[in-house]
Amino acid sequence: MFAVVTDGSITSFPNGNKGITIGDNQYPAAIYTLWTEAERNAIGVYTVVQDNTNKKEEQWYTNTNQSYAFGSGKVTATYGTATAKAIADVSEVWTQADIDAGIAPDGASANDPRNDSDGNQIIIRGLKYIKNQIIDNQCAGILAPSDWRVIREQETGTDMDSDWKTWRASVRTKCNSMQTQITNAANVDALAALFVYVNTADEGEPEVYARPLGEFPVKS
Repeated sequence: MFAVVTDGSITSFPNGNKGITIGDNQYPAAIYTLWTEAERNAIGVYTVVQDNTNKKEEQWYTNTNQSYAFGSGKVTATYGTATAKAIADVSEVWTQADIDAGIAPDGASANDPRNDSDGNQIIIRGLKYIKNQIIDNQCAGILAPSDWRVIREQETGTDMDSDWKTWRASVRTKCNSMQTQITNAANVDALAALFVYVNTADEGEPEVYARPLGEFPVKS
């Protein structure tokens, strides 16, 4: 990404795939690939330097748009302070601003439930709910291939092997444990940390990566 700087101010962002006119001079697209940075700078064209210091992982945070500034001989793109996504569910309500704008239904008051077309209050799901649903789905997917064993036992009386019963119970136990960890996370950073794999091996030993949330047991 490039920026054109005129009299100390950023004036445009050429895409770098076609020629450009600066003042009374025309330059070919080759300036972006064949010229050095210093040569481009001499005519007011700068490679945009990305500063991702404030950028955070988007599954946990909402990042701001980038802002661009010219200083110390370079153009820098930076992010503002990221906002943590809600970890708890949020029940939608009408605000006074909605009422003043005529968006709310007649007779609505501030903080009244905001309902969908079926009359149910709209709920914006938080990260904890979303992650717990993922764990539920993973658990169900792991158990599904052996569900026929349960059905056979129920319908025909043919006992399921004890090792299968033990393993299926361990999967459900681990599912509950994972969801408890997720539910008990104090904030978005604590929640995110549950999913981060770290090397748990002692120094000098082969690396072994695990996450605090753990993994579902595998049937031997």
